[in-house]
Amino acid sequence: MPTLKAILGPTNTGKTHYAIERMLGHGTGMIGLPLRLLAREIYDRVVAAKGASACALITGEERIEPPTARYWVCTVESMPLHQQVDFLAVDEIQLAEDRDRGHVFTDRILNARGRSETLLLGAETMRAPLRELDLHAETDIRERFSELRHVGPTKVTKLPKRSAIVAFSAEEVYAIGELAAQTLGHRRVFG
Repeated sequence: MPTLKAILGPTNTGKTHYAIERMLGHGTGMIGLPLRLLAREIYDRVVAAKGASACALITGEERIEPPTARYWVCTVESMPLHQQVDFLAVDEIQLAEDRDRGHVFTDRILNARGRSETLLLGAETMRAPLRELDLHAETDIRERFSELRHVGPTKVTKLPKRSAIVAFSAEEVYAIGELAAQTLGHRRVFG
């Protein structure tokens, strides 16, 4: 019987990492992510684990889809839902409340399913809405792995390891991500 599970909690709880590990344990899988740069980072991880011929990347800006793909890493808007997969995950489901993108996240919460397993990942604020939707989803609440501390404005090169950068628009997120990737090399930037 297919399982539907909601993994909820604040940032830095390992939700996305858990979803990737679960996906790679299945023969086929798909994950929908909120950001193009995060999708690219996860795609690189899946390629390292399974090989380039086994993995597709589909975003609004990029489309890499080998004919032998078994794993699809996508932005939520770009998920090829016609593609049947054993495992499916939707990350940052609290974006269902977003004025511009919420309809897409809501559609994925209601309709996107893996044949064997589906994970909905997001903030704990989604616990009540998911219960109201009566999806019969098992819920797992995660605690933050480490304490968040504010260090104030600083240069990207001066950030301590495991830093989170807060931005208030998609444009800022992409610009900061590109700067961090260029400045820090191939270090993990998002996720």
